[in-house]
Amino acid sequence: MTENIEIRTIVGNRNLNTVSDSPVTDPASGAKDPKSSGALKKSSRYRSRSLSASSTDSYSSTSCTGSSSDDDDVSPREKIQKNGAGNSDFCVRNINQHAFGRREIEIAEQEMPGIMALRKRASDDKPLKNAKIVGCTHINAQTAVLIETLVALGASVRWAACNIYSTQNEVAAALAEAGFSVFAWRGETEEDFWWCIDKCVNAENWQPNMILDDGGDATHLMLKKYPAMFKMIKGIVEESVTGVHRLYQLSKAGKLTVPAMNVNDSVTKTKYDNLYSCRESIIDSLKRSTDVMFGGKQVVICGYGEVGKGCSQALKGLGCIVYVTEIDPICALQASMDGFRVVKLNEVIRNVDIVITATGNKNVVTREHMDKMKNGCIVCNMGHSNTEIDVNSLRAPDLTWEKVRSQVDHVIWSDGKRIILLAEGRLVNLSCSSLPSFVVSITSATQALALIELFNAPAGRYKSDVYLLPKKMDEYVASLHLPTFDAHLTELTDEQAKYMGLNKAGPFKPNYYRY
Repeated sequence: MTENIEIRTIVGNRNLNTVSDSPVTDPASGAKDPKSSGALKKSSRYRSRSLSASSTDSYSSTSCTGSSSDDDDVSPREKIQKNGAGNSDFCVRNINQHAFGRREIEIAEQEMPGIMALRKRASDDKPLKNAKIVGCTHINAQTAVLIETLVALGASVRWAACNIYSTQNEVAAALAEAGFSVFAWRGETEEDFWWCIDKCVNAENWQPNMILDDGGDATHLMLKKYPAMFKMIKGIVEESVTGVHRLYQLSKAGKLTVPAMNVNDSVTKTKYDNLYSCRESIIDSLKRSTDVMFGGKQVVICGYGEVGKGCSQALKGLGCIVYVTEIDPICALQASMDGFRVVKLNEVIRNVDIVITATGNKNVVTREHMDKMKNGCIVCNMGHSNTEIDVNSLRAPDLTWEKVRSQVDHVIWSDGKRIILLAEGRLVNLSCSSLPSFVVSITSATQALALIELFNAPAGRYKSDVYLLPKKMDEYVASLHLPTFDAHLTELTDEQAKYMGLNKAGPFKPNYYRY
């Protein structure tokens, strides 16, 4: 494995003739003048439709205030802002929107019973006292509940976004107003993205000892730019397929010098965040961004993992004709048994109305595929990585980009054909809608417990490798959420427990059990 680990999480300004999924701005090259970076410059091949105020407001899916739009051309890095306490150790779009963000956080708290119960139960013990956590995740109302829970448990945190389009600006402002060091805003450039993470990692009189990552970018930057600091980290918690893949690459190459917890493959994360959450958010994303009617539409979903399964179930339930592409014969057999036709993409690409990627791979949908698509075909990505759709190949002189609304572009061919590209190939459910707070509560509780476990583990329990979340913790996260449904667990008798060879308090399944 080379030192230059591929970065798939973000896409910034790129040479139109270059196809690459490596970062244009190397995080180890140092910060640049913020005035020298900007969003994709509009050329004669890029035009914007005018938007009425009502259409802009109606689209503002992740914000009732419309403040998450990317209309403000002034970089937050050029602004001088202070919160109510006079602190300026943050960088957000507009600190004055903090009141709106606080309301969003309060709404999210009502639908996040598990993480709130954990906050209440563990706040007196302060299990994260002296933990200094660098966080690099999506920044929205649900993440804010997690951040405030970690601090309630004794931690000190600094936070950046893992995606340049998923930040809720008013929520970031609310966190900054509450005294948190947050560096994020919606519509960052790639150079801004790395600058924000660097501001979290390299802070005066503050030495991080834990990393909470979503995609592996904070881990990558610290390992490459601050290797001595990286060796002092007590543990890494990673929640995405992409980030976990990178951790295993580092471990295999012998470059992972700290223990890491893979929460992506915990049962609670895999089933509830990947399956149940995506089953709802894919519909929300497509509806909000395109107003599409699903009945009778032909849809191809690339990948039938947990995310693909959730998307397929939802779209089938609304009357879509769903096709699935797969490389894995087991997943392909599952799709077939669930009533979906498994095809190669080229077999259906000319006829489908919607193309959704959910593989975590690269170049799943290429320029050749998009050349064959019908007029009006909707193309989007539900995987964490932004390389599944070859968007770079669309930055070509023979194509015209037309901005329809935030996160929605028409890409127009010379013959007048156009496709509808959502979020420029980035994670569509976090760019064009939002996630169910209840599901995020499950994921957040899993992350918090993983941080507590790694931070408090005695020396020698975890080596410099990648570990799965202990089964007992998975079960505990689930139990935190059962009261919401007034669910009552049956208890084993002593005789039953002895017969099954189980502890009455769990864990109830072996690690190899597949739910």
